[in-house]
Amino acid sequence: MKKIVLSIITLSLVFSIFFIFACTDTEPPEKTGNAFTFGLLMVGPYNDHGWSQAHYEGGKYVEKMVPRSKMIYIDKVNPADRAGVTIPQLVDDMVEKGATLIIANSDDMKDGTREAANQHPNVHFIHISGDDVLTGKGPKNLSNLMGKMEYGKMMAGFTAALTTKTGKIAYLGPLINEETRRLASSCYLGARYAWEKVLNKNAADLKFQVTWIGFWFNIPGVTADPTQVAQNFYNTGYDVVVSGIDTTEALVVAGQKRKEGKTVWAIPYDFEGACEGGSDVCLGVPYFNWGPSYVDMIKKSMAGTWKPEWIWLEPNWENINDLNTSAVGFAAGPAISSTTKQELDTFIKELGAGTLNLFTGPLQYQDGSIFLKAGENANDQQIWYMKQLLKGMGGQSSAK
Repeated sequence: MKKIVLSIITLSLVFSIFFIFACTDTEPPEKTGNAFTFGLLMVGPYNDHGWSQAHYEGGKYVEKMVPRSKMIYIDKVNPADRAGVTIPQLVDDMVEKGATLIIANSDDMKDGTREAANQHPNVHFIHISGDDVLTGKGPKNLSNLMGKMEYGKMMAGFTAALTTKTGKIAYLGPLINEETRRLASSCYLGARYAWEKVLNKNAADLKFQVTWIGFWFNIPGVTADPTQVAQNFYNTGYDVVVSGIDTTEALVVAGQKRKEGKTVWAIPYDFEGACEGGSDVCLGVPYFNWGPSYVDMIKKSMAGTWKPEWIWLEPNWENINDLNTSAVGFAAGPAISSTTKQELDTFIKELGAGTLNLFTGPLQYQDGSIFLKAGENANDQQIWYMKQLLKGMGGQSSAK
């Protein structure tokens, strides 16, 4: 009799436990009151004053704006800091800790994120800057997200061209791929427009040089040293360096050169607060604001309305620096002149109104082949998959 009673109690406990876990797995967190845990994988340090910190701040914004949301994160996800560790392994760890949505913040995480998404079909994934939804390679639980930083880079180039005294603008590039080619090219187009249309100078007299270091930030013994590259720029007559890497070496070196008596400037990248510490040299920073889009996608995941999307977000043109609505902004720096700031404001209004489109032909690639015919406006995929840098730019278009 005791065995029968014990069996009944045991079965009751089993069914109770099953019922609890079933409810936890099927009911959205806003109905159950449970925390919604999301994971963030960052290629660099969470406090790098650049790309990864912008994502980290986006995650903190989610925690502020979405009740019961909780972020867990792993930073320094790159071959130097985590040699031999794979994205699926890191995802497994996050899932074990309760994450039901995971953000992978770097283009070079594409294959690993896709693999992890296939292994965890009940977890939602956001891959930043990828194209798996476009190509159809991604599973249904994976979406791609990116901001149209091309506009921010145009603003950076425009500002650089109105500031330079030597007519020599440098671009400190990371690795070479489609993303970095289109961003460097956008910067050049903004600079060329300011040089020709505002300053009424010959485009042939504008020097725009791109030097790539080999990764998003310095890896000793693997990449070129961005500090040395920036010094070389400033020592050879380039007086404005626009950064395309995740960290602030260009700004730091500019400050050092200014103390030596050189009249130079820098434009950092990624993070709204990147000008900090460079008040005498920082012209401004084009930055990403991930919070609002993260909130939107996490709410979809929580509500059960998730679907695979390829999202490429423009700034909020009514106010590109509205941190609650705009995916891309440009924070004017303390070293920008009032005249340049006024011209920049006009430039931004024209871009936002659609009366100015810098991706309009004729435009040629570096090798002279046609990118856009005369009068042709580039579509999103033509810009996204840029094959080379543009004619008029110095530097490599390929790592080969």
